[in-house]
Amino acid sequence: MRISVVIPTYNRLAELQKVVTALHDQWCPPHVELEVIVVDDGSSDGTESWLQFLSDTTDVHTIRQPNSGPAVARNRGVEAATGDLVCFLGDDTHPQAGWLATHIEEHRLFGENSLLAVLGYTSFAPDIDSPFLRFINEYGAQFGYLLIEEPSDVPFNFFYTSNISVPRCLLIEAGGFREDFPAAAWEDIEFAYRAVRNGLRIRYNPRARTVHSHCIQPRTFCSRQRTSGRSARIFAELHPELSDFLGLHRWHRKAFFGRQRRFCWRRLIELGERHEGVLPRAIYQKFLDECYREGLAEGLH
Repeated sequence: MRISVVIPTYNRLAELQKVVTALHDQWCPPHVELEVIVVDDGSSDGTESWLQFLSDTTDVHTIRQPNSGPAVARNRGVEAATGDLVCFLGDDTHPQAGWLATHIEEHRLFGENSLLAVLGYTSFAPDIDSPFLRFINEYGAQFGYLLIEEPSDVPFNFFYTSNISVPRCLLIEAGGFREDFPAAAWEDIEFAYRAVRNGLRIRYNPRARTVHSHCIQPRTFCSRQRTSGRSARIFAELHPELSDFLGLHRWHRKAFFGRQRRFCWRRLIELGERHEGVLPRAIYQKFLDECYREGLAEGLH
């Protein structure tokens, strides 16, 4: 069995180095061959030079492309892969002990028909933990692990390419990731929607764990939510039947954040960051919904 780990990267050299090091520390069964493919999406922080050194001195395969977005980078990685199984990692999601072995075992036990994806668990690093980060990790804004009701049959919208494994043949047959999406928003979920309709099953095993070393602030995540809203327009054009799922019925409301209102909401969220348990989850959800809806309106216009 041969496994390909594909990592798209853009201007995160320090974290990427830790991810590659952690991969080299993974235990790999004797009957498994492992290849690592890093796709540099036009980085300008020294990543190109380091990857050139890496490819000259190790068996890590590196690819460089003009900045084109994560969907294009993953597709390039899949094209270059030679493995039966492709594991996707983020350039800031560090695989923990047993990560690779858990993915392999899940496919060995449950992937007899080759139509199985295995989703692992990604948490934020303990040193950057906060109430806001726990909310976006567990309740659906970025990830939504606590919303998974049946680990053996996970819906398509939990297909997170920061930590998931898929048979390469399925990725090729499904046409890979749509390259209409310019940013890291919805492009993985859109692929999963098509693949699940064609018979893909998704299983969740939290023992396949990665740690997300990316300190996210409410202000920066608001920007990410707006990007997600803009990308939702692309998703809806491809699959109009998902308009309600994507929230298109909500875009026309007029009560968008103004500058002062957005500032007040951010200060409220920051208060919850300083004092554990002060804010209910509904406050976080309202804030993120409003940011998403702003981006959705921008995309539709």
